[in-house]
Amino acid sequence: MVERILAATREVLVADGYEHLTTNRVAARASISPGSLYQYFPDKSALVEEVTSRYVDRLAEDVVAALVDHVHDDPTAMARATAEALLTALERDRTLLRIVWQELPVARHLDDRLGLERRVRDVLRAYLGGRLPAGARRRDPARTSWLIVLAVETLAVRFVLDESPPLTREEFVDDLVAMATAWL
Repeated sequence: MVERILAATREVLVADGYEHLTTNRVAARASISPGSLYQYFPDKSALVEEVTSRYVDRLAEDVVAALVDHVHDDPTAMARATAEALLTALERDRTLLRIVWQELPVARHLDDRLGLERRVRDVLRAYLGGRLPAGARRRDPARTSWLIVLAVETLAVRFVLDESPPLTREEFVDDLVAMATAWL
């Protein structure tokens, strides 16, 4: 029942936007009574919080998995694999990304977004702290991981949401990799 309600919440959110999402619309889309919905979720905020939390968790899993899978690669290959994974994850659901990034009140998903950034930064910081090839320039891992994660996240979201970015996806990945590896 919870999965049905959350699927209906996502559908209403994508179709009608955050402002028009109501528990009654979600209940109707899920083909249940509003009372049944309230047995699982007390209000609109709880519904949106769970949908966005799951969305961000999936993004984090995809990006962290790519980073961990390539942690023993050279920095360029690791950066490329991670950038590709991030873009693929963001492109999977552009409409929901737009709603989360541009429509939802920041307070509704800030903890999830910060958690995503923290998870990726932690893995990257560990990589930078001890896994760079011999002879590589060393910078403060906390500072470098913060810069890379925030810059890449912001640029990737803007690239995916932009109606007509001035570069191809391949060019964008190349530029992200060049930027990230330059900070190493």
